[in-house]
Amino acid sequence: MSKSLSLRWLEVFRLVAKSGSIQQVASETGLSISTVSNHLRSLEGALGIDLVDHGRRPMGLTPAGEVFARYVRDGLTVLKRGEAEIRSGNWQHATDLRLALIDDFDNQIAPDLFRFLAQALPRCSFRHYTRPSHEIIANLQEHKLDAGVATRPPERTEGLIEYPLMRDPFIVILPNSYQGDPEDLLRPDAELPLLRYSRDLMIGKQVEIQLTRSKYNLPNRFELECNHSIIGLVAEGSGWAITTAACFHRAQRFHDSLKAIPFPGRNFVRTVSLFTTEVYPETTSKLIQKVMAKLIRQHFTEPMGANYAWLKDDFRTMETEAA
Repeated sequence: MSKSLSLRWLEVFRLVAKSGSIQQVASETGLSISTVSNHLRSLEGALGIDLVDHGRRPMGLTPAGEVFARYVRDGLTVLKRGEAEIRSGNWQHATDLRLALIDDFDNQIAPDLFRFLAQALPRCSFRHYTRPSHEIIANLQEHKLDAGVATRPPERTEGLIEYPLMRDPFIVILPNSYQGDPEDLLRPDAELPLLRYSRDLMIGKQVEIQLTRSKYNLPNRFELECNHSIIGLVAEGSGWAITTAACFHRAQRFHDSLKAIPFPGRNFVRTVSLFTTEVYPETTSKLIQKVMAKLIRQHFTEPMGANYAWLKDDFRTMETEAA
């Protein structure tokens, strides 16, 4: 009779397969190095086959290990999802939520969102974080968060479920003092320099990709992380910027000194979505998506559509659209 497989062995194997390091798995789990090694050896003994190449550093999977790792990953995901649904299938019974938001929503939406969730999820303990999109995605994939609102990255988001929230078009903002043709700003010798978002940020990467696709080769003298710094400098007449409707809306104190126009080249947008781990309950995820979409309409898309009619159809929520 074959020996039963321990769930702990499988969890340890999944982590070793991911990192290739027994020491790292020991650090992540709080187990000793010898315990991690024993669990791995016990699993291989029960199966009667080597799953990892113990002579390599970092450890690599054997062909059999590669096959088994896929089944283990999928099986543990299903088990965790089932546990989460049983524990909190009714969203009113949810007990824990680690939620991160991009700073676009920190001032106007976060207070209303958590006030609503505190009432809707009476048993839940909340931990709120503000992070850039790339950190939110990475923390979700490492299971350091349950859910996060972030810009959709260009690459696939392995292991995450996406709930679209907002279509956010890129626009151009100019100082009121600029009287030239906006097309002239796309020349390398333009009168005003382009003030760029840092390429460490998702929004900065999207802008650079679009400029490259459009074959615009502009000098890179100014690259900033802070949205308000960029828009404030444009308001002072120090340059111009490619931003999004939502980012522009956040900097309302500068609006009287600025003019916003559609991007003169091919239209492009960012998608802001709610991302969750595969095991986070769908009922709670859809509740967060629903209230987020309502707050985005209230605080962002409807006010901007009223002031800038050309944005009304393009700047909108997406909760009814599939990812």
